[in-house]
Amino acid sequence: MRLIEELANRHRQSELALPIWFENGTLKLLDQLKLPFEEEIQSIASIEELAEAIRSMMIRGSGAIGLCGAYGVYLAAYESKGDVEKIRQAGDLLKSTRPTAVNLMKTVDEMVATAESTQGDVEALEQKAVEIIERQLEFEYQLGKYGAELIEDGDTIMTHCHSGALGGAGYGGRALSVIRAAHEQGKNIHVFTCETRPYLQGARITAYELKKFGIPHTLITDNMSGFCMSTGKIDKIVVGSDRVSANGDLANKVGTYMHALAAKENGIPFYTATSSHTIDFNTPSGDAIEVEMRNADEVTKIKGVRIAPEGTNALYPSFDITPNKLISGIITETGVITAPFEQNLNRLNKKVNV
Repeated sequence: MRLIEELANRHRQSELALPIWFENGTLKLLDQLKLPFEEEIQSIASIEELAEAIRSMMIRGSGAIGLCGAYGVYLAAYESKGDVEKIRQAGDLLKSTRPTAVNLMKTVDEMVATAESTQGDVEALEQKAVEIIERQLEFEYQLGKYGAELIEDGDTIMTHCHSGALGGAGYGGRALSVIRAAHEQGKNIHVFTCETRPYLQGARITAYELKKFGIPHTLITDNMSGFCMSTGKIDKIVVGSDRVSANGDLANKVGTYMHALAAKENGIPFYTATSSHTIDFNTPSGDAIEVEMRNADEVTKIKGVRIAPEGTNALYPSFDITPNKLISGIITETGVITAPFEQNLNRLNKKVNV
């Protein structure tokens, strides 16, 4: 476990905000349900506990739960001393937790393939996990660099939900990699962050990170975005991604689609920040993406406190699908991809899978 702990130590000594890491032989994660008022670290003792942490959104964000695939499979290998069947079972359990998040699926499959090809070699799996973590972090730096080129001095940028450091490998995840890089370049920017019902990730976590980064920001409720766009308060929109289909359709936190519609109506560029790892080249369009449906209690209550009368029916699709015709560009670690998306994403697929 030396390599993976050394990596965590290096990252924690830098300006990275880690969502999950190994420390003294124990898997640790920051409980994102307690933010912004408590920074509580949880110790994860088993693959079952990690799966529950993902389901409960104690840890969330497409990049972060992708890393859970690497950490979780390695934990299963370490605890089982390389039992390949137990490693496969752990992978299946992890993949069942959040069905829309393709990063998690791909990372688990990578780790399990390594286990199978090395007959469960624990050191090989540790090395693979470290490789995946470092790759994810490099993606964040690179997509931040390319995305920042789209941001002009004086821009006000709107984002939705939380697609930041704690939703990734520690730099900026997806959308906040772009925003953070632009800020670090000295650009005078302002961010409007939507609160993001029902879990309030924008209010609780995005605003928390923007404050840490020293980036000026304004919090709005989700239903204020159209007003802000129509009155000239927003210059650009940058959101994250949980899955991008082969034709460029976007699965992201529910509410993204209505922001994209309002952006189109008001002539505002709408970008998604992602990585090649979040593009599902096996899914032809957004219609084929499974949208995770979560418990209705998460809508009728906030942090366990009921906000609607007992017996009220509620619906909670965790994501929605934004069609590619509403998207100005897909920001990746290789550059910004524009229409025609299917053709240009196919080129990316060939490039990254050479």
